[in-house]
Amino acid sequence: MLRVAEGCPKHCVLIRVLFISGKSKEAEIKRINKELANIRSKFKGDKALDGYSKKKYVCKLLFIFLLGHDIDFGHMEAVNLLSSNRYTEKQIGYLFISVLVNSNSELIRLINNAIKNDLASRNPTFMGLALHCIANVGSREMAEAFAGEIPKILVAGDTMDSVKQSAALCLLRLYRTSPDLVPMGDWTSRVVHLLNDQHLGVVTAATSLITTLAQKNPEEFKTSVSLAVSRLSRIVTSASTDLQDYTYYFVPAPWLSVKLLRLLQCYPPPEDPAVRGRLTECLETILNKAQEPPKSKKVQHSNAKNAVLFEAISLIIHHDSEPNLLVRACNQLGQFLQHRETNLRYLALESMCTLASSEFSHEAVKTHIETVINALKTERDVSVRQRAVDLLYAMCDRSNAQQIVAEMLNYLETADYSIREEIVLKVAILAEKYAVDYTWYVDTILNLIRIAGDYVSEEVWYRVIQIVINRDDVQGYAAKTVFEALQAPACHENLVKVGGYILGEFGNLIAGDPRSSPLIQFNLLHSKFHLCSVPTRALLLSTYIKFVNLFPEIKTTIQDVLRSDSQLKNADVELQQRAVEYLRLSTIASTDILATVLEEMPPFPERESSILAKLKKKKGPGTVTDLEEIKKERSSDMNGSAEPASVNASVVSTPSPSADLLGLGAAPVTNSAPPPSSSGSLLVDVFSDSASAVAPLAPGSDDNFARFVCKNNGVLFENQLLQIGLKSEFRQNLGRMFIFYGNKTSTQFLNFTPTVICSDDLQSSLNLQTKPVDPTVDGGAQGQQVVHIECVSDFMEAPILNIQFRYGGTFQNLSVKLPITLNKFFQPTEMSSQDFFQRWKQLSNPKQEVQNIFKAKHPMDAEITKAKIIGFGSALLEEVDPNPANFVGAGIIHTKTTQIGCLLRLEPNLQAQMYRLTLRTSKEAVSQRLCELLSEQF
Repeated sequence: MLRVAEGCPKHCVLIRVLFISGKSKEAEIKRINKELANIRSKFKGDKALDGYSKKKYVCKLLFIFLLGHDIDFGHMEAVNLLSSNRYTEKQIGYLFISVLVNSNSELIRLINNAIKNDLASRNPTFMGLALHCIANVGSREMAEAFAGEIPKILVAGDTMDSVKQSAALCLLRLYRTSPDLVPMGDWTSRVVHLLNDQHLGVVTAATSLITTLAQKNPEEFKTSVSLAVSRLSRIVTSASTDLQDYTYYFVPAPWLSVKLLRLLQCYPPPEDPAVRGRLTECLETILNKAQEPPKSKKVQHSNAKNAVLFEAISLIIHHDSEPNLLVRACNQLGQFLQHRETNLRYLALESMCTLASSEFSHEAVKTHIETVINALKTERDVSVRQRAVDLLYAMCDRSNAQQIVAEMLNYLETADYSIREEIVLKVAILAEKYAVDYTWYVDTILNLIRIAGDYVSEEVWYRVIQIVINRDDVQGYAAKTVFEALQAPACHENLVKVGGYILGEFGNLIAGDPRSSPLIQFNLLHSKFHLCSVPTRALLLSTYIKFVNLFPEIKTTIQDVLRSDSQLKNADVELQQRAVEYLRLSTIASTDILATVLEEMPPFPERESSILAKLKKKKGPGTVTDLEEIKKERSSDMNGSAEPASVNASVVSTPSPSADLLGLGAAPVTNSAPPPSSSGSLLVDVFSDSASAVAPLAPGSDDNFARFVCKNNGVLFENQLLQIGLKSEFRQNLGRMFIFYGNKTSTQFLNFTPTVICSDDLQSSLNLQTKPVDPTVDGGAQGQQVVHIECVSDFMEAPILNIQFRYGGTFQNLSVKLPITLNKFFQPTEMSSQDFFQRWKQLSNPKQEVQNIFKAKHPMDAEITKAKIIGFGSALLEEVDPNPANFVGAGIIHTKTTQIGCLLRLEPNLQAQMYRLTLRTSKEAVSQRLCELLSEQF
């Protein structure tokens, strides 16, 4: 006979019986059916059940359901339990409803009434049960019924702490499932002040809620920044004994610290100097604590400590405004690259990828290149190796491109199959972007095809052909190199494609060498013919007819091949047609007609690289949250792109080599402003899709514009709907700007129309070429626009970016200043002290000098000042000024019409907290403009 343990509730007997007697599925089903019949008879019996019996039977039904059996009765009894004044009975009732009752149930009105009664009871235990039930169900019907009530409970002064916690998390659940049903109102300003609550549990729950709300409604919760900084400061400066109840293995409130740091990542750096200084102290303290010896050897201590550290580094990267913190964060991550814990190595590599895109920390990231390369070679975990590849790609620039590309090629031979295609794309992009010598580029791509030909997509070999055709200086080398590569016994088919195309165009450049005579070239290609697929054979037939024009001496040999049965009677229609037509062409056409029809391919129009599009597609669709990573990838191309198979006849003639480097000359200038809206009624303006009048500048536009004077990438504008990010690059008088439009909502933007507007004066000084944007931007996604820039002459104004679109039926119209300033066309110039002062004296005309004495607006930090002068575009000349505290710079402003030399001298006075800035150029207006721009930075 089964004994029930003393103190065990009697309804637990069923559970014990099932565990002991349920040796088979059949026995279990038999026992459950017997129990269900008993419970059904009890519920239908004439005798009314007391609360305890109802609770017992409802609990059994719940357990049977959790075993995987259907329950089709007992719901009403569970609802009746909600009206009980006993905690245990009410708890079982709510538990049953949370698990078994769906939102379409006929009982939902009764359930809602019971929940409302408990919420109004002011009994904290009952209120907690009701809030938990609302959150667990979390349906739209629950949100409609209670979304207006829960905020009142949350901010009420007499609500107990435990109920506040439950209310905050319940409201968070409803907002995530039905954000449109949670009304913003007076409670939003009051909920922010929960960050100052004495109870850290309330603060933790409130922080989770505010973070989610602030992502969609940043303006409503911007006051939370100062409160979050204040609370974070109190936590990170406290000892582990100060917050005993919330200290986890000697780390004070790690979960709350992480949540506060994530909340701060919803906003730009604080504008208030006091708040910003306090936040900087917090971040420095967190970085300092990471260097301290651990207070415990347990893994929980290191996990909690590192969680706070990595979130702090994420905030430093997000703000991207403190060079010292960025460099320190980079050095801290560098220590983790060789840590024995795999997860830490992974996280360090991932964070450093983002750091590499910052102008302030890029150089610091590069110092770890050897460690990253070693990780690529020795790391066991494939995901860590993939992050190492990503970091090498992110840290690559002209100084280390050849080393990084070589290491990636070496790794490619043994790389996991799952990441080979991505590595191939990245090698192709880096080789193209940083190819100073295009012979190196050709060697790299051919080596890429040799090592991983199966993973070289059409975009890659299309690209190498385009670049070879567009550059006269590399054509002979490419023909020679590909001819030698084809002599290998086993060649990948992609190499045959490249070889066939290049030799068909430029085989005559190497035909003078007896080792690569026309007949040898033809025999070499034809020896691969029967091993290739139909598309490659078709390409080779086109090469053969090109040879007829290039090398008349082998015309007969080629005609014999074309005349053979294997070609004229080929089962493939495409090959048969080509053979017949090419044979006929070579037979009846005169030499002049052949030369005309088969002339060398013209240069391809320069457009955006399709390799980048391929890489983005492989990495997945872009969202607002991964804006920085996508900006890094999308800024890679330096040559434009087009596939060899298509030539756009509407494109203007091939740009000059200098313009070609940045892909200019691909589209007509589009500087014109949109037409003003027609004079009509307001109703017509609201519902019309025609272009509206240009909106005035958005609030904060001037401040955001000033931040970009010394940097090229970041977030230009952000509100609750839209985020605008920029990534720019400039060389001499040419530039290219990527503009990213991120939809922060879950609703589509329709008729999305961004327009770059220049004044009449600016149009004559600045040529802008914009590419069209998709008129629809999906919720959570982003669109991209490319602007090609050419500085014709010096200019004083900045273009305006006007954006118009429809959101939820409402017309949106905003304008921001586009940070294209004269200093962007600076090229730094290194000078000795003697040369500098000699040139300084030559520019002594009063009209050539502009001087400004001004009060410091920011802390006078020497390292930040250096970074800003370098970011401004000039070279920072060390040991030139007799006073080591002064800063001296030199550079040349490049325009299409002229070059303007520029010298600058910045003299800080720490005691007076003032600067004196002196600029000398050969043109007064340029001196004035540069002085205005640079003075605003200090």
